[in-house]
Amino acid sequence: MQKIVCGHASDYARPRRVVADPNEPAVLFMNPSTGFESRLVTALPWAALVLCCSLVSCAAPPRKIAPLQPAAGECTPPPTSATLFLRGTMANWALRDDFAFQYICNAYVLNISIRGTHQFKIFDEKATEAMIFGGAPGTVQAIVANHPAALVRASAGGAGNLQAHFTGENTLRLAFIQNGDRSGIPTLTMGPKDFDDPAQVSISDPIAKTLAFDSRMLADKQPFGAVTAGSQIEFNLTAGPGVESATLFVEQRRLEGPQDLLEYGSPARVPLTLQSTDGQSRWHGSYRFEQIGVYGYYFEVQIAGRTYLYENNADTVYWTRELGSNGQGIIAAAADTRRIRRFRQTVYRADYRVPQWARDAVFYYVFPERFRNGESANDPRPGVDTYHGRPVEFHRNWLDKPYLPRSADGSDDLYGNDFFGGDIAGIIDKLDYIAGLGANTLYLTPIFQAVSNHKYDTADYKNIDPHFSSNDDFKRLVRESRKRGIRLILDTSLNHTGSDSIYFDRYAKYPGLGAFDGGKIQPDSAYATWYNFDPTQSSPDKQYRGWNGARDLPEINKAAAGFRDFAFAAPDSVMKQWLDCGAAGWRMDVAPWVPDDFWREWRQAVKQHRPDALTIAETQFDASKFFLGDEFDSTMNYIFRNAVQDYANGASASAIYRNIELMRENYPPQAFYSLMNLLSTHDSARALYEFGYRDENADAASKALARQRLRLAVLFQMIFPGAPAVLYGDEVGVTGGEDPFNRVTYPWPDRGGKPDLALLGYYKMMIKLRKDHSVLRHGSLDAPLYIDDHVIVLVRRDGTNAAITATNNDRVPRTVQVALPKDLRAKHLTDSLSGKQMEVHDGAVELTVPAMYGVVLLNHGS
Repeated sequence: MQKIVCGHASDYARPRRVVADPNEPAVLFMNPSTGFESRLVTALPWAALVLCCSLVSCAAPPRKIAPLQPAAGECTPPPTSATLFLRGTMANWALRDDFAFQYICNAYVLNISIRGTHQFKIFDEKATEAMIFGGAPGTVQAIVANHPAALVRASAGGAGNLQAHFTGENTLRLAFIQNGDRSGIPTLTMGPKDFDDPAQVSISDPIAKTLAFDSRMLADKQPFGAVTAGSQIEFNLTAGPGVESATLFVEQRRLEGPQDLLEYGSPARVPLTLQSTDGQSRWHGSYRFEQIGVYGYYFEVQIAGRTYLYENNADTVYWTRELGSNGQGIIAAAADTRRIRRFRQTVYRADYRVPQWARDAVFYYVFPERFRNGESANDPRPGVDTYHGRPVEFHRNWLDKPYLPRSADGSDDLYGNDFFGGDIAGIIDKLDYIAGLGANTLYLTPIFQAVSNHKYDTADYKNIDPHFSSNDDFKRLVRESRKRGIRLILDTSLNHTGSDSIYFDRYAKYPGLGAFDGGKIQPDSAYATWYNFDPTQSSPDKQYRGWNGARDLPEINKAAAGFRDFAFAAPDSVMKQWLDCGAAGWRMDVAPWVPDDFWREWRQAVKQHRPDALTIAETQFDASKFFLGDEFDSTMNYIFRNAVQDYANGASASAIYRNIELMRENYPPQAFYSLMNLLSTHDSARALYEFGYRDENADAASKALARQRLRLAVLFQMIFPGAPAVLYGDEVGVTGGEDPFNRVTYPWPDRGGKPDLALLGYYKMMIKLRKDHSVLRHGSLDAPLYIDDHVIVLVRRDGTNAAITATNNDRVPRTVQVALPKDLRAKHLTDSLSGKQMEVHDGAVELTVPAMYGVVLLNHGS
C-alpha cells in the first residue's frame, strides 16, 4: 500500500503507535527544528489521511532541512530539568558531555560521530530510574536507522540495552509521543546527521581569532599545574589589537560523589588589565586560590560590542565527563553556562604527603581465586557450599575457561559462583616467582569472607575467606612477603556488603540477627542503621537498594556512625586490624560513590594509625578531586591504561598524549608520581586481547603483532613516572576479554599450562631497567621534547642523572631530530636497550627509533 507523506510543521499528531512494518500506511511528519522524520501509524482511515495531506504540503520532504523557528504553540517543555546522556560501549559506559542531548522544541537531539555497532541506554546525570531509557528488560533491542523505536523506562521494571550500527555522523532524537499518558511514550529515532546544532557557531571575527591562551605555557599561566591553597596564579591572555575588555571567570566545582554531578559555583570575576607589547595585546590578571578544591576558569572578551569566550578545548578525556584536556584553548561564542568548557585547576593542601616508597613500587596484581591452588583441602565443594542458597560450581581442570552463564557452556545461570581453588597458600608458594619478576608490592583483590569468587560481596570484613585459608595464614603471607622485600596492599568495598553476609543475612544463614535477616527488615539488628530500607514496598527486592542495581550487593548507609566506627574509627576497626596484621595500605573499591566526607575521616584515621600506609582509589576518570590532600594518595590509573593501549594500537601519539598531559597538569606532583599505572585489570579486557590476540584461535600473525604491541606498552609503562602494575599472567601471554574471561587462571606448567617464557624474560628485563636506574622512578617529567603521530620523546631528570626516552608505535623505524635542553647537550648518552653510544651535534641528537619499540638514553650524571 502506498505511503502518504505529509510535510506538516508539527512533530507528532497524537499517533496511536509507532510503525513496526515499513510497508504499513503511515503519515510522515517533519520536525522543523531538527529535520527528523517521524513515521507513524494512526487510527485514521485512508480518506482522513488524504484529507490531512490536502491541508498541508504533501511533497516528499528532504532528508535534511535547515532549522526553522517553530510556530507558536508547537513546542513543549522538556519532561525533566535534568540533562540526558547517551551512555554505552562507545565510551566504556562513561558519562561524557559530548554525548549530552539538547532539548530542541519538543525532543532531545544529539549529533554523534562514531562508527561500529554499540550497545547503549539513555540516562540522566543521576541515573534516576524514571529517566533511564532502554529496551525491554533482559533483551538487547536493535535500533534500525530511520525507524522510530518505542523505549521503556527502567522505573517500569527495568530496561535492557539498545544496540545500533553507527556509520560516522549520526543524529539521535528522543521524543515523547502523547497517548493520553502525560509522560508519553519515549521514542528514539536514529539516522544520518540531519540536525544543524544552533550552538555550533562559526567564529569569523579576525580579532577574536587572534585570542590565545595555553594553560601549560608559563608565559600564559604561572606557576604551572596544581598549586597549594593560598597560592596566587598569574594569567595572561594574548590577542591582536582591538579587544575592548577581558575578564577572567573563576569557579569552584562542587565536589560530591562521582563525576556525574557537574556543578560549578558562582564565578569570581577578575577584570584583566591591558598590557601591549610589539603590536600584540596582553591582558593580565591574577587570582589567589585560598581553599583546596577543583576549580574551573575561562575568559570573557568584548570585541566590537560582541561577547566571546575563550575556553577549554573540546578534547575528550578517557572515562571523564568534562571535555577539554587543558593546554591550548579555543574561542567560542557566548553560550549557556552549562555548555562552557572550563580550564581546570587543582588546589591542594600544603601538608599533602604521599608515602615515599610509592614511586618505587612495582605492583603484582592478583585475583587470588585464579592465581594458584596451593591447598586442595580448602577448595569450594559443590553440594556442600552454596551461593545465595544454590550450589557452587568447581572446575576440576585448572586450565578451564571461567563459566559464562547463559552461554551454553554447561554452567548454571548464576554469575560469580564458579571456582578454581586459588588461595593464600598458592600465593605463598609463588612469592619467589613474584620477587624474581621484579615486583615489590603485591596487590590482592578482596580476600575477606564472601560467597562469590570475586569477594566484593563481603560477608565478614574481619576474617579471611575459609576457601582462601585463615587469618593466621594471612599473617604468614605477610611474613614471607617481607622476607622478599614485598609489601602487601589489600582491597575492599566500604560502599556495599553482600546480601549473604553476617551484617545483612538475607538468607538467615549466620548466627545473630542481620539487618535483613530471612528477607525481612529487622529494626532490632545491630546492623539496622547500616542500610537504608523502604518498608512501604511489598517485594523484598525493592525494600533496599542494591549497588548499581545488584540485589546481592546491598548499599551501605555510609553516614551511619556505627558503620564508620566499625570501618575505621574504633580501635578494633577493619582498617586498623589489617594494617596491624601487616598490610601496607588499601585500595578502595568504587571510591567515587562513597561520600567525600567519609573518605576524609577515613584518611585521617589511616594516616594517624600508619603514616606510611598507601591509599589507592578505584577511579576510571579524572581523579583530581581525590588528590586535594584530604582523601587519597593514588588511583588505579585507567586514563593511563587507555592512552597507552590506544598508542600501542597505532593511535596518534600527539592525540592520546593530551590525556597524560592533563594528569601532569591537574594532579599534584606527589600523586602524579605515585599513580598505579595499569595495562590490564580484573574488570576490563586484558591488554593482549585489546591488542588483537583474542583467544587460542587467533592466527600466528595476530598473536605476534599483539605481543609486539604489548612489549611497546610495557616499555612505556616502565619508563614513565608512577608505579607500574602487572596483572597476574600478562607477563606470560595470558589473554581474555571482558569479565569473566579476563579472570582466567595463571597457566602454571605443572598444571598443564604453557607460559610464554620469552615474554616473561622481556618483563623481567624491563622491570630491572626501571629498578637499576632511579631516574626512571624518581625523575621529573616535563612536556615532551618531541611528539608527532608516532614518536614520543620524553626527558626525565633526577639530580644530575637524566634519561631521554623515545617510543615509536609505527610498524617501521622512525628517525627524528630532537633538540636537547642546554644542560644535556654536553652529556654522553647511551641507549640502555641497544648499548649504542649517541652523539650530540649542534645541541641535537638524531634518534632512529625501532618499529613498535623504543630508545632509552641515559647519562649517569657524567
